[in-house]
Amino acid sequence: MIKFLILTTAFSIATSSTFAQQAADSVSPEAAISLNAKTSGESVKAENWMVAVANPHAAEAAADILREGGSAVDAAIAAQAMLGLVEPQSSGLGGGAFVVYFDTKTGELVTLDGRETAPLAATPKLFQNENGEPLKFFSAVVGGRSVGTPGTPALMKHMHEKWGKRSWGELLQPAIDTAMKGFRVSPRLAGLVALDKARLATSTSAATYFLPDGKPVQSGDVLVNEPYAKTLQSLQSGIHEFYSGQIAKNIVAAVNNHPSNPGVLSLQDFETYAIKTREPVCAPFLGRNVCGMGPPSSGALTVGQILSLSENANIGLHPPNHPNAWRIMGDAARLAFADRGRYMADSDYVPMPTKGLLKPDYIKTRSALLGTEKALTEVAPGEPEWDHAFLQGDDVSLELPSTSHLSIVDVDGNAISMTTTIENAFGARLMVDGFLLNNELTDFSFKSHSDGKPIANRVEPGKRPRSSMSPTIVMKDGKPELILGSPGGSRIIGYVAKTIIAKYQWNMNIQAAINMPHLVNRFGTYDVEVGTDAEKLVPALERMGFEVNTRALNSGLHAIAINEDGTLEGGADPRREGIVLGE
Repeated sequence: MIKFLILTTAFSIATSSTFAQQAADSVSPEAAISLNAKTSGESVKAENWMVAVANPHAAEAAADILREGGSAVDAAIAAQAMLGLVEPQSSGLGGGAFVVYFDTKTGELVTLDGRETAPLAATPKLFQNENGEPLKFFSAVVGGRSVGTPGTPALMKHMHEKWGKRSWGELLQPAIDTAMKGFRVSPRLAGLVALDKARLATSTSAATYFLPDGKPVQSGDVLVNEPYAKTLQSLQSGIHEFYSGQIAKNIVAAVNNHPSNPGVLSLQDFETYAIKTREPVCAPFLGRNVCGMGPPSSGALTVGQILSLSENANIGLHPPNHPNAWRIMGDAARLAFADRGRYMADSDYVPMPTKGLLKPDYIKTRSALLGTEKALTEVAPGEPEWDHAFLQGDDVSLELPSTSHLSIVDVDGNAISMTTTIENAFGARLMVDGFLLNNELTDFSFKSHSDGKPIANRVEPGKRPRSSMSPTIVMKDGKPELILGSPGGSRIIGYVAKTIIAKYQWNMNIQAAINMPHLVNRFGTYDVEVGTDAEKLVPALERMGFEVNTRALNSGLHAIAINEDGTLEGGADPRREGIVLGE
């Protein structure tokens, strides 16, 4: 018997002022559509397999694969192909992704880097004007300049070759069929298209699809995407067409021939692209290891620091509605984000104190700063232990959502946590062969130096921009216990950390932990989720010295907990269109 949860949602549209051009991700807006959803605090339970995905079409595609004996990776591939169709603003073939995977057969935890790369012709001045000043954000985003070499198709194929059970072509077929017959536009997609109408209109191909007859598609409209179906059909025989054939040529042409904001991609960038297997980054937390993606992701390191700092500061002594709990978590996050801005980037290009940032002595020193009843008046990067010294400046990059996350466990116990993105909603607003291209290069710092010191996350040829994507697997005694992740730009880190603390420090089931109101701090301003009980904490937080901003916080958490008896409990975020399926 299939057990499932579909979240009924009422949609409200945030004001267009959330798209004001900004200079740093301290003020980055969330997705423009707020879902005011109601759901119970009950997790979905199953015994054999489970899927927690951002869209019902994608969840069904993944579930069908699992029913037919496919692996967790097979299901993830089918889900990603479908997400690129029904949730095109968030992820797709034109973007990139990170994967954390647990292989039951070997007992190994593997992290795969499918992040986009900067063109080989890129320079540190890519996002600067003729006077060396950083461009305004959307001046850089819209067009070809912001497009990096996509990694998602290569990641899907790489995973399949290692862990797939069903045939490659079979996994793409559900999305092909849906693209040909059409799918109904969701309220979320319709709202986002309406808000972004002006930018989508700058691209003929995107406007033709999302703005037929010059008007935004409406909720309930049926969209057919034959070019996307044809692209997937070409991929059924392999990814050569995407990385060395006509699709690659079409992408390069669209990027480099943009009339007002051309980029510098080349066919060589596609031909040399490769998936990288990275060492997982794991942080101790309450007798467990919280594991995720290492650099170029800042996710696992920053989540790990927040958890370790909070545990050292005894956050568990306070109930979840106590202001002191959120003072600890808020300032722990500020300390972690200060280190993130100074040290974290693609470690293939810059040295990083990866081990030093999580060393017990360093965490103890930093957590001692939290032993106060007031918010920290100043926060600066710490001085972690280095393998070798390197002077760096502080980053000023902007990271916006559009992203999606899926968590899957198969009947054999293999588990995948995958966060996938094209960066900003609708990416670069360039559509090629039925899919949108990313604007991932704007995750780099627009400045190359700060106070005369190089910025770790500056643009360099072939480099992968820093990300906050935080696909996570919590391990206990060598086995996965929790698989989770979320979209949300740099706020992803706070969403994931909060959910883990809620589950393990406050003993909530996974759905209740996801439902729990968000309070997210990164750089001093405390973002408090509007319309929730978290607003009751605002006066106390302000008395502690925090500046507070009450706003919509649209995460998309999808998580699966594995109990000691092997049964599964899943949760999907009521703030989006999430769905959990299990059997």
